[in-house]
Order: sequence, then C-alpha cells, then structure tokens
Amino acid sequence: MIKKFIFLEWKAFIRSASFGKNLAMKILLGFLMIYFSLIFVGMGVGAFYILKKMNLEPLYTVNRFMIYYFLLDLLVRLMLQSIPVLNIKPLLVLPFKKPTIVHFSLGKTALSFFNWIHALFFVPFSIVLIIEGYDIIGIIFWNLAMISFTYINNFLNIILSNIDKLFVGFLVFIVALGTAHYYQIFDITIFTAPFFQGLYEIPGLFLLAVLVLTGLYIFSFRFFKNNLYLDAGLSVKEDIAQTENFSWLNQFGTVGTFLKNDIKLIKRNKRSKTTIFMSFLFLFYGLLFFSGGIEAYDKPVMHLLAGIFVSGGFLFVFGQFVPSWDSSYYQLMMTQNIPYRGYIMAKWWMIVIATVVSTILASFYLYFGWQIYLTIVVAAIYNIGVNSHLVLLGGAFTKTPIDLTNAGGAFGDKKAFNVTAMLLTLPKMLLPLLLYGIGIYFENKNLGLLLVAGTGILGFIFKDKVFTLIEKRYKIEKYSTISAYKQKN
Repeated sequence: MIKKFIFLEWKAFIRSASFGKNLAMKILLGFLMIYFSLIFVGMGVGAFYILKKMNLEPLYTVNRFMIYYFLLDLLVRLMLQSIPVLNIKPLLVLPFKKPTIVHFSLGKTALSFFNWIHALFFVPFSIVLIIEGYDIIGIIFWNLAMISFTYINNFLNIILSNIDKLFVGFLVFIVALGTAHYYQIFDITIFTAPFFQGLYEIPGLFLLAVLVLTGLYIFSFRFFKNNLYLDAGLSVKEDIAQTENFSWLNQFGTVGTFLKNDIKLIKRNKRSKTTIFMSFLFLFYGLLFFSGGIEAYDKPVMHLLAGIFVSGGFLFVFGQFVPSWDSSYYQLMMTQNIPYRGYIMAKWWMIVIATVVSTILASFYLYFGWQIYLTIVVAAIYNIGVNSHLVLLGGAFTKTPIDLTNAGGAFGDKKAFNVTAMLLTLPKMLLPLLLYGIGIYFENKNLGLLLVAGTGILGFIFKDKVFTLIEKRYKIEKYSTISAYKQKN
C-alpha cells in the first residue's frame, strides 16, 4: 500500500503543470541542501576544538544552549517547512484504510531535510567526543535523545501549523524568553542545561524524550484521523453577516473595484490574514542587523538588505503570490473582459500602500541613528520603484493555486511563506546591494544610497512602460495559468 502511495506521489509531481518550475527549484534546493549539510558537518567536527580553545567544556557548553538550538529549529520549521500534502479526498472513496493514509502522510515528514540535517551536526560531534575519551554508552543515549527532540519539533510543527493561536503564543514566548536572557532578567539555561547534560550522565533519562515523541506522534495521528472525512472543513462557522461596501474606493474606477476585492480577501480569509501578521514580523527583522549584536550583520551593505525586508515585508509575502490569491475564481475573472492593467495596478497600489505604512511604522529605528532610518527609506523607494514591478512580473509565471477556504482540513497546506518563495526573492536583492556596493567602494555611503534611491525613482517614472510589458506577459501566460489553477494537487 505504501508503495502505491509513493507511485501516486511521483505521478502527481511529473504530471503537474508546473513540473518544469518544480524540477528547477528542486535542483536549486538540492545545491542549497548540500551547502548547509557541509556547514553542519563542519560545525559538528569543529565545535569541540573551538570550545576547547575558549577554555570551555565542549559537551556541557553545547548542552547549555541546546534549548535555544531546538527553539530556533522549531521557529525555522514554522516559517519554512511545508507540511506534506496528499490529495486526500480521491483516496477516501478508494479502498484505502484511513490509518494507512495518515501513517504515510506523517511518515513523509521523517524524510524531511529539516530532520536529517541535524544528524550531520550531532553525529560528527559525537564521534569527536568519543575519540576524545567520553563514555560511548552515554554519547549513544545522548544522541538518541537529540534525535527524539528533532522529531518532537517535527510533530510540534505539524500541530502548531494547524492551530494558529498556539503558533502566535509560541512566537511571543520565544521573543520574551530571548529578550529576558539578553537583558539578564531570566536565564532559562540555568534550568535546562542540567537536564540536557543528564541525558549523557544519567542512564535511561533519554527514554523521557522518546516517550514524549511517541505521545506527540499518537496525538498527531489521532488528530488527522479524526478529521479525515470528505466533508471535513466544509462546515462554515456561523457569524453575524457584515456588509462592507468600501464605496469611497469607487472614485478610482476599475482599480478601486479590485482594491475593494483585495481588502475583503485579506480580511475574510485565514490564509491571507497570515500575510498581515508576517508583514508585521518583518518590521523587527532589522533588529538583527541594526542593534550590533551580530558582528557579521553590522555592515552597511547588510543594513540595506535589512531595510529592503523591513519596508517590503508585505511585498514579499503577498505580492509574490499574485495572482494566486485569486486562483479559486481566476477562470471566472477571465470571462468578464477584465482589463489586466486595472487588475495589476490594484495589486501594485496595495503593495505601495503597505510599503509606505511599513516604512512609517519602522520609524522606531531612529533610535539607532538617522543614517539607519535613511537606509530603510531608501530601501522602501527601491521596493516601490523596482521590486514591486519584479514581483508582479514574476506573478505571471506563478501557477500554484491557493485554497483560501482550506482552514482546518487534514494535511492542508496553510503556509503563506515557504522555501520556494524565499528563493524567488533572491534576484530582487542583488541589484540594490550591487548599487550600494559601488558607493561603499568609493567610501561614500550616501553615494550608494543615492544610486539605490535613484534606481527606484527611475522605476517609478517609467512605471507605465513597465506595466505594458507586465500586462503583455500576463496575457501570454493567461491560458496556461488557468489550466494550472484547475489542478488541486
């Protein structure tokens, strides 16, 4: 039966309308996996000797900060790791047992890169520890516990991804914990370090992690099995109907009509509401760069990169999925003789307004100096003049439908932000960094900022010509996009 599922997964992949894009992205992801794998292996081998040179006990030091290692891992999973999806409904009318479907879907997560990448750190580190004279049995038990915690994060990711309130609560908890530690208000490592060290020193303590992992798997299995029905997620929560006309937007004609549709879409759907939340989080991304806490990030070029993300959070998490937000009724829209120019212009104005609001909200970065905030403003100008056009142009090739109604179905994909989307943002980073780098080369930061801002202003000036090219590309891709949006897997 499992073999049959694997066969179906392979057919779904190669028959997809976006097979070419999927294959190219998987090849690119493969190179990134190799890169990060080498980094983790290097960390595993070198951690012992680096800590020794710092006159620190290697294993205890690693165990002391292991709580942050796993919390960061879980946060990265919540942001990037997609939950494996099966096309459930066709399987439910076939002679497949529900437990088999659920076990296979949960088992797919075991092969995730986010799981086995950690072994490339723990195994080399453990081998070095054994070579240096540590107890072999204790190291084996410690490794079993680390593997268990890795998969505990795996299933926590599945659970938190399906329960939004838990995700928000967990994020607030991590921020509060890190802040308290940074300002020496509360140090959680005082309590967690003895436990992780005990996994090596106390025989049998690793079984606690194994039992927690087993319990989470059983909970996840029952949760999805209980929701594995044809009508799961079809019932709609009853609420008081509200009429929202936004009639004041009528003065903008066709663009105003599309703006009203987008505002209602964001307000009424869980998937689109996530974009607002993610955009808000991007406002604080600059703290990693501007606070000076991380030396590698405290550089002018990195500051510009942070400014692009701080001001362009909505651009990246919403704009890159245009027109996928409208995929459920895209075919109907295309039968209404809708002008593409008005449709694209409405999306552009949404991005522009959100970028301006984000830039204003980011004014608290004036605390780090006017030069920092000036960098954010310049990055916002570039986002409006150039990146907004690139995002909309890329939308013509976006052929991944988004199910806005899929709020609670088993194995539904609720991620509004994933690795593929992150990779598609990379080309938008290179040009401004290159322009700013020219100014740095001539030892003039203001020249670099002027070049970046000037490019953004030029993009705004030639907006009409750029939109003509974008509109033409949307028309070329129209029918292939419609065909792709008809696919549900």
